[in-house]
Parts: sequence; structure tokens; C-alpha cells
Amino acid sequence: MTYKIIGDSCLDLTRELKKDPHFQTVPLTLQVGQVTVTDDEQFDQKAFIQLMKNSPECPKTACPSPERFKEAYACPEENVFVICLSEHLSGTYSSACLGKKLYEEEYGKKNICVLSSDSAAAGELNLALYIRDLCEQSVPFEEIVKRASAYRDDMKTYFVLESLDYLRKNGRLSGLQAFFATTLNIKPVMAGDKGVIVKVDQARGITKALQRMCDHAVRAVGDTRERTLVISHCNCPERAQFVKEEMEKRGSYRDVVITEGAGVTTVYANDGGIVIAL
Repeated sequence: MTYKIIGDSCLDLTRELKKDPHFQTVPLTLQVGQVTVTDDEQFDQKAFIQLMKNSPECPKTACPSPERFKEAYACPEENVFVICLSEHLSGTYSSACLGKKLYEEEYGKKNICVLSSDSAAAGELNLALYIRDLCEQSVPFEEIVKRASAYRDDMKTYFVLESLDYLRKNGRLSGLQAFFATTLNIKPVMAGDKGVIVKVDQARGITKALQRMCDHAVRAVGDTRERTLVISHCNCPERAQFVKEEMEKRGSYRDVVITEGAGVTTVYANDGGIVIAL
């Protein structure tokens, strides 16, 4: 079967997958003060982190237009799978759905499945890898849609950040959660619950928080042997490696993938953030 997997730019593709013609991202726009950055292959993470640090204003993101998604769907591949940020966190999913409607009005029906990942970053990539494997096995389109939806519903996402300020200022968290994150070096362990961010634990110091995150993740899924573990990091490869080693102490996995966050992940996870999905 011919297929294309399209994500918004919070689909944190590895360097290898960015070269794979089966994958494509439709970029969000990042705004810091008067500076606008497109979250595409030209994104410079280190420069952007410095830009955020230097700006008194909170960075913001804007989802791609439906027209951009419509253009992405006009590809030669017969089957198109679209993976978006949780619809509770971004308008990207709605934009992708409207793009599908616009495409069908202009070109007619096509196998296009638009999925809200109920996650972000590592979660989007984990779902994309699952769909890719089914496509490579030539599983029929409708069956892939069914299995991918079930996989998404069973997937667990956790994260630990150095600071929750940008999430709080953009309305994704309560002020109380952000207070805990910046007082007495307390680091919350956060999770996705049907696409909504919730706090599940906290610890003093980043190392203990990461270990607690690993504890929660393995406890939540039970048998990890058939799970793919994806770790997305924001400018902290050593920390990602630490999480990989801690997770491998607690279980074995079908595959472990480490990837670097792109622009949207950088806005919300900020320097030093870690997101895992399995």
C-alpha cells in the first residue's frame, strides 16, 4: 500500500525519519514578542531557547491553517494518516479536520484519517511509528484506523519539566501547579489523561522527579515487553539517556526511541524538559 503520515510540528521526528518520504509535518508558527518563527526544518532550537530567555513576553503558538493541511493531503499516496496535538491543547486537530473537508470538496473522497493523539511530542511519534508498522504490513486502511485509535487510547504519556511557567501562562495549567514547580526545587510529575494535563506526583530535584516519572509509567502499563518507549527531550540528551536507563531498569521494551523536541515542544517543555510515551 502507498501511505503518507502527516503530523503537525509537535510530531518530534528523529533525524532519520525526517529523511523518510513517508513522513511529513505541517508546521505551527511560534511567536516570541515581535519575532515569528516557523516550526519547520530550519528551526534552530538553541537560538530559540535563548530568544525565549531574553524576552519578557510569554511565547505563543499558532496552529497551521486548514489550507496548509489540504495542500498536504494532495499527495500521490492513497492512504493518509494525520496525527495532531491533543485537541484539548491546540486547535491543530480542528484545522486538520477542516482541511480534510476542503480537500474532499475540491478533489473528492480519499482515505484520510485525522487523529487527535491525546498527547504531544513523544506521544505523537509513538503513534506515528505504530501506524507506519501497520502500513508496512499492508494492513487495510480501515483496520489501521481502528487499531491506531485503540493504541492511542491505551498509550501513556508523562513528562517532567524544569519549569511549568510557559504552560501556565498559556492557560494549560493552574497557578498552583506552577507554584509547586518553582518553590523549594519541587518538580511535579505530569501526565496526559485523555489529552488533558494532570499532576500525578512530585519530588524534590529533577533526578528524583524523573525516577518517579519512570515508576509511574511502568506501573501504569504493567507488562512493558510489547511496548515501544519514545523519549523526547528539549536540549538535554544526557537527561534523555538517563531516563532510558532508568526505564530499562524497570522493564524491557520492543523498541526504545530517543528524539529531540522541535519548536512546539521547545515552547512548552522549555530547556531541559523530558516527555515520554509508551
